[in-house]
Amino acid sequence: MFKLSRPQRVCRIGRWNIGGQPGENPPLLISSMFHNGDRILESRKERKFDREKAKEYVKRQEELSAQTGVPALVAMVATSLDEMKTYIDFFLSISDQPFGIDMWVEKTRLEVAEYVAQLGIQDRVLYNSITPWDKDIPGQVARLKELGIKHVVVQAFNQEDQTPRGRVTGLKKMLDIIGEDTFETILVDTAVMNLPSTSFSCIACRLVKEEFGWPAGVASSNGTYMWKAAREMWGSEGFNAMNAAGQAIAALLWSDLLFSGPIVNIPKIIPAVTTASLMLSTLVYDETGKLPPNQDHPLYKFFADFVKQLQ
Repeated sequence: MFKLSRPQRVCRIGRWNIGGQPGENPPLLISSMFHNGDRILESRKERKFDREKAKEYVKRQEELSAQTGVPALVAMVATSLDEMKTYIDFFLSISDQPFGIDMWVEKTRLEVAEYVAQLGIQDRVLYNSITPWDKDIPGQVARLKELGIKHVVVQAFNQEDQTPRGRVTGLKKMLDIIGEDTFETILVDTAVMNLPSTSFSCIACRLVKEEFGWPAGVASSNGTYMWKAAREMWGSEGFNAMNAAGQAIAALLWSDLLFSGPIVNIPKIIPAVTTASLMLSTLVYDETGKLPPNQDHPLYKFFADFVKQLQ
């Protein structure tokens, strides 16, 4: 169940290893900031936001990531080049860690990639994303390669076949255009539609990893945050429990990365994903007799004595 026949790629962004066989590395968490509804965003048009609170969120995420060994970066959401410039400049002033850009419009995404190249920080940026809906995928890929962008997210979706296998056929068409060695890192997003369908996306992760070997994951927060009735039924405490459970389960099932939702909630998600990573490591051990090769894995950080017993 947790041993894949195809050799698996391990991509490296900053100090983090992403991908590999299930259980090798904890999943990369990609949180969001400056999304619609983000309370620290005072005026998108005027590019005003609560800088102290934003810094607090970023530093707390970095602290929890270092403590647990669960990698995490923040993807900043913007609608224009000038807006994203403001966020990138701010982030660079407070952190030396990688970060992501999250923009829906292809043209604006490429403009931001050009700004990233001007700054010479291509190795620190996760480009999110190349999608099946982009108008000029070959042109976009060529420009990104020319700019030296190293790390990209690719959306796997097939409108005609929304099954897990359909996501694989949709991704194959994308990879035929993108090429095998164009980027150092390709992270595959298997497109979550709602909470119960997250399981289909997790199955798609396994199929993608078996077929192509690239790291694959899910926007688990899409499923949890779209279930608005949960908050109405159970309040904030019930929603947070559901959200953490949904994302932890996704982390257990072949996901190398999770789009985990607003960074403000990352203190609730990292412990849940740490728990899933610990349990996955022993599920894999029972199946294969192998422990994680990543010495920064939560298993070694929190249960070193137990590891000695297993060895």
